[in-house]
Amino acid sequence: MRITIASGKGGTGKTTVATNLGLALADDRPVQFLDCDVEEPNAHIFLKPRIERTKSVEKLLPRVDEAKCTYCGECAKACEFNAIAVIGKKVIVYDELCHGCGLCRMVCPVGAISEVPHELGVIEYGVARGFPFSRGLLNLGEAMATPLIHELKQGIDPDSLAILDAPPGTGCPTIAAIQGADLALLVTEPTPFGLHDLRAAVGVARSVGVPIGVIINRDGIGDDMVERYCADEGIPIVMRIPFDREIARLYSQGIPLVDALPEWRDRFRALYDTTTMKLAREDGVK
Repeated sequence: MRITIASGKGGTGKTTVATNLGLALADDRPVQFLDCDVEEPNAHIFLKPRIERTKSVEKLLPRVDEAKCTYCGECAKACEFNAIAVIGKKVIVYDELCHGCGLCRMVCPVGAISEVPHELGVIEYGVARGFPFSRGLLNLGEAMATPLIHELKQGIDPDSLAILDAPPGTGCPTIAAIQGADLALLVTEPTPFGLHDLRAAVGVARSVGVPIGVIINRDGIGDDMVERYCADEGIPIVMRIPFDREIARLYSQGIPLVDALPEWRDRFRALYDTTTMKLAREDGVK
């Protein structure tokens, strides 16, 4: 089973939920944790993994041999992302726009295009608190996070419960993390900003056909608009984490709730045993 923890915005508590859920469940079932927030991964602050190996993730960039090029423009016509342009007797390649699909090389009638590898970032693999841990690290200045997330997901063990900590927002990286999940737990806060971004996150999860449960963090502040929205949309609120000074203190020190407050271990287990499995089964997951 795959559970993706997501939200429409940063700072709602995704990593709090993801790490505590993993720690609570790892005692009695095989768990695997994937930190898919490759631009700013922070699950390691709470899980303190031991990294054992690293893998480079690359894309292939086109390079044009202008001694062979006839400047026909077929490569530019074929490129869906406008990453290559032919202007007169000059070919310009925009590396940042290139998705590394190789189509320009395939359509070149004179074989003037070759490809060179370019590193986007790395995947780190290790062990955290006795269960497999992996995370992506996007290189500074790179714009494409999605290939790292796809590479992370290639390492999912089908016999384990995979918990994916998604990137914030609703862009391509978030979609990549949610797609293929059996359940998306959307973390929000009861404020107008939280509701606005929750609506967007719900739209993403529904667009890829993933069932949804909502977790309200900092419960007790703001208003009841999130609850009313969930009721109107038929989305279950599966957990509430109160706006509490002790919880904030533990978070600021990198201490998981389930370690310092044992009652939260039972709550996260109940979240999975009574709620998460029910939602996933209702959608046809066995």
